[in-house]
Amino acid sequence: MVNDEVIVKFNNVSFEWQTNKPILNEASFAVRRGSKITLMGQNGAGKSTIFQLITGQSHPESGSISINNNLTIAIARQVVDRKDLELTITDFFTNTLKSQGGQGKIYDIDKKIKDVFKIVNLNVPFDRKVLELSGGQQARLLLASALVQDPDLLLLDEPTNNLDKAGIEHLTKFIIDYPKTCIVISHDADFLNSFTQGVLYLDIFTKKVEQYNGDYFTVVEEIKLRLERERMINARLEKEISQRKEQANFFAQKGGHLRDVSAKMKKKIEELEEDVVDVRREDKTIREFKIPCQEGTGGVILQLDSVSVVKNHKAINKKVNITLNKRDRLLLTGPNGIGKTTLLEKLASGHAKGEHIKQGVKIGYYRQDFSTLDFNATVYQTLSKAMGSNGTEENLRSRASGFLLDAEILKAKIGSLSEGQKGLVAFAVLSLERPGLIILDEPTNHINFRHIPVIAKAINEFDGAMILVSHSQDFVSKIKFDFILDLGLL
Repeated sequence: MVNDEVIVKFNNVSFEWQTNKPILNEASFAVRRGSKITLMGQNGAGKSTIFQLITGQSHPESGSISINNNLTIAIARQVVDRKDLELTITDFFTNTLKSQGGQGKIYDIDKKIKDVFKIVNLNVPFDRKVLELSGGQQARLLLASALVQDPDLLLLDEPTNNLDKAGIEHLTKFIIDYPKTCIVISHDADFLNSFTQGVLYLDIFTKKVEQYNGDYFTVVEEIKLRLERERMINARLEKEISQRKEQANFFAQKGGHLRDVSAKMKKKIEELEEDVVDVRREDKTIREFKIPCQEGTGGVILQLDSVSVVKNHKAINKKVNITLNKRDRLLLTGPNGIGKTTLLEKLASGHAKGEHIKQGVKIGYYRQDFSTLDFNATVYQTLSKAMGSNGTEENLRSRASGFLLDAEILKAKIGSLSEGQKGLVAFAVLSLERPGLIILDEPTNHINFRHIPVIAKAINEFDGAMILVSHSQDFVSKIKFDFILDLGLL
């Protein structure tokens, strides 16, 4: 239940990752105890950075951040830290609890894990290594590692990524019932609307945070109407400025007293130009794009005769009969941990048993962890490599611009980008590679909801074959599928 006590307050906070890369500019907002808040903004705006400022992992350049005394804070991050992948689940939780101030041996660790696994609906042996878990199981693990701390303030960074329908339902119920404070970053609109009581809106253009009351859909509509009002104001101002400029130029040419009138008019024009509202970059959607198909790709592209599914923690081989020709689309479904990502990785590497990919077919693979991208390469180098000799410098920059990758981002290393920006780079790469088969593993996890229809359209128009794993029903509903293979029913 929300009360009037403010537990987190940002007062004119400014922060930048590096010189000339500001994230916040004198941003102010307050979070009240018991509230359920959505933090929204464009990919790369700095939402995860705000979480780091709240937890003390980062510190402001100026301004102040006030956190209530003795307030316990836990964060469920988007991805498991690479250094933790080799840990067993028991060791992973032990480290989590020790980092929160626990000393020496953590008592009843198995019971703590068991209790929190019930909440997140996860059932895996505690001696299993983290890297052996599926993407969905790792998402539940990250959530469980935050919940086990029983924090006063729970920060959830894209918690629905990789979660199946049952996982999202469990999480939704937990947040609704959670008696403490919760701030959530997510691109799943229906999920957010189920619990949101207010929105913190990080404007990538002004670098400020706007605070709204109401559920998610109400706030999104309010922002949309405000943007439309700003556009109308701009149109009226620009028309008036144009007319006044014509008059001022006319009077300036007449000389004498009229020249003074012209000077006053020019001053008024300057005032009007200052009133023009900057068009917000948040309102930008990626441009429509195509994924050109590899030339000469015809006939059977993929024949799948058997697949491996994981049941009761054991892999079992099952017979199937899937044939993908040009323009065929396969949706691969099943609960978290059944073996979907494992199958996709084997297909992409050409090492899956019971499958045959036509000789010479180029595969475009969108991995959910972006490990097909070189994190040490710049965005420019990545796109240039994907394009090869098929285009010019102008083509590359135009394609990048269509994915909201500007000149500054092109110079940045892949590893320094937000997860959402990595996703946009991955799609830009696909559009440059000219594959005959595309394999997509949870491609909308970190992508702004505005971009979803554009991406779905590109996939529908792709002339090659495609295999998709996605738990986003909104995205799946926009794509025409020829085959659906549910590993959970085999």
